[in-house]
Amino acid sequence: MTLPFLNIVKDRPQPSSRKSTGDLNTTRLINTITSDLVGMIYRCSIDDLGTMEFVSEGCLKLTGYRPDELIFDNRISYGQITHPDDLERVNSAIHAALSADNTYDTEYRIIRADGSIRWVSERGVGVFGANGERIAIEGFIQDITDRITTNKALHEALRRYRSIFENATEGIFQTTPNGRYIDANPALARIYNYPTPEAMIVALQDIQHQLYVNQSRRDEFVRLMFEHGNVRNFESQVYRQDGSSIWISENARAVKDTNGAVQFYEGTVVDITERKYHEEELRYQASHDILTGLPNRMLLMDRIERAISRAKREEQKVAVVFVDLDHFKLINDSLGHHVGDRLLLEMASRLSSCIRSQDTVARLGGDEFVLVLTEQSDEPGVIHIIRRLLEVIAHPWIDEGHEYSLSCSIGVSCFPCDGNTADTLLQCADAAMYEAKDAGRNTFHFYTPALNQTVTERLELANDLRRALERDEFRVFYQPRVSVADGRIVGAEALIRWQHPEKGLIAPDSFIPTAEESGLIVPIGQWILNEACRQNRAWQDAGLPPISISVNLSPIQFRQPGLVDAVIGALSQSELAAKYLELELTESFFMQDAERINVAITALKGLGVALAIDDFGTGYSSLSYLKRFPVNHLKIDKSFVLEIDTNPDDAAIVRAIITLGHELGLQVVAEGVETQANYEFLKQHHCDEIQGYYFSRPVPAPTMELQLQKMTVIA
Repeated sequence: MTLPFLNIVKDRPQPSSRKSTGDLNTTRLINTITSDLVGMIYRCSIDDLGTMEFVSEGCLKLTGYRPDELIFDNRISYGQITHPDDLERVNSAIHAALSADNTYDTEYRIIRADGSIRWVSERGVGVFGANGERIAIEGFIQDITDRITTNKALHEALRRYRSIFENATEGIFQTTPNGRYIDANPALARIYNYPTPEAMIVALQDIQHQLYVNQSRRDEFVRLMFEHGNVRNFESQVYRQDGSSIWISENARAVKDTNGAVQFYEGTVVDITERKYHEEELRYQASHDILTGLPNRMLLMDRIERAISRAKREEQKVAVVFVDLDHFKLINDSLGHHVGDRLLLEMASRLSSCIRSQDTVARLGGDEFVLVLTEQSDEPGVIHIIRRLLEVIAHPWIDEGHEYSLSCSIGVSCFPCDGNTADTLLQCADAAMYEAKDAGRNTFHFYTPALNQTVTERLELANDLRRALERDEFRVFYQPRVSVADGRIVGAEALIRWQHPEKGLIAPDSFIPTAEESGLIVPIGQWILNEACRQNRAWQDAGLPPISISVNLSPIQFRQPGLVDAVIGALSQSELAAKYLELELTESFFMQDAERINVAITALKGLGVALAIDDFGTGYSSLSYLKRFPVNHLKIDKSFVLEIDTNPDDAAIVRAIITLGHELGLQVVAEGVETQANYEFLKQHHCDEIQGYYFSRPVPAPTMELQLQKMTVIA
């Protein structure tokens, strides 16, 4: 609104020698008002210079010049104070307004007396004489620098906000409480596959029914807003414009007026579809077998428990069927794990074809499968399904032109007669399966209470093994390895024994399979490795001739990612030189995954550790792999050695292995040498080293130490 302007000078009246009291009071009042105003009142003439005829006291604070310095341009004209970049624009605005007989209102910069620049707002109007001629301009000028600065900051903030809004990778939105978009940024339009935010706002008039796949999610969104005023990481599945669906995560808040009423919701949206798929994939991998895609043990146990709960409600039975493929190890070891994997896939397919949709086929590991048969009413119904399983699995399997005969052993347990938990039913079915194997394979066996003893013994053995480690009940025995050339002890194989507090000394064949099944073979194997290295170093410190100690590695132990570090740790802790340690692996394991195993073996060889292939000749594997492994010893399996002096086939095999080993630059060791005839045959055919009862049984460390003191065991 234009301020009332004062006609302070009228036709420049001549000064009078006397003033009335009223004139003096009026003058004082005007001076008081003008001095109190935050700004400067002025009157200027109508000329090119705009010469000031009057300025108020606010001039000094505004411009830094006293009023008398500006009036009639005594020191400087106001035009010179006006910023040169703004002067032409200001003059044009004033002249245009005056020409139209309008007031003017303009903003520009001035240069104060101290050289600083300030923004001012000027409002003015033309003053006319008695004859209607414009004679002057009167107006008001005030400092608006703070407002301009604030506005610039606000505009900059708005510009930045708009830039963030327009260029954000997250979707940003405002919606009404009843589910219509008020505003949205381009990112949100892209997420929902709309060309522009405007097109999206027009298209989505009902968010709950048009956007959310599960419409109750919008209800939940609104409920959380009502209760908490915000939502955090609110995940939903929504439709895109093309009809496809994605997963989003929203963070939003309710914006309320001064009365607390919700005006709108505002927040951000992120597309989390890839993350959700990844999470789903991880969940699937955690609950399914990687090779076959069947449920794994974790999901199997859940399926059994669910089946039991349903059977209780409906008074039905559940059958847990444990299936183990006969002679799978022979196929896997002799033909390679790739063929074994294809056979397992075939097994999974055949088993799945024999069940209903409400039943489950799971793979526990290796060649062990479990079926969960629900809604069973009697045993004959279960037997019918099992006979069909045996028949389907028995069909010849053709792989890459080769035909294989298959069979399986099956154990069955039932709820409620055999147990009421998943663990119990699975253990009972497992025990029944072993009974089927003992009965000749290719058959099935139902669990009976008499098998409880077998199950109990296996569980007790596993528990005793755990306690044996804690109680230091294991012992290492050593069997000498003797040079055929001079009869001297050149090494020894470390063999574990279990000094049970009640059962006495237990041989490894009685507990190693259980240790491998339970995973205890890893800490047990590490203990053997540490103890063998420690003992060998102790013998060297006692001044005995140094020998190599051989330690068997379980395939499970070998597959552990920390194997190389474990070997380094054992050598470092015992301070044993790496050349005095040899690690043994069976031939069949060497051939399972040649590429991966060769990498690990090369790493071990890099430490300076020796490597041996144990039980050589029993794996039926391609000998082409042999030349690729950086091994030191071939150990002929004892099954070929026992009758080499009487069985021509065994003799031929042993001769061939010795020749093969020497051709490849390897040392050949014969195991199971028990007679003079065995020894003479091996010596005659230049076998490098021998090991067996003929020289020494496995003996405790003190006895082995006495043998090392003698050093020569063959005259």
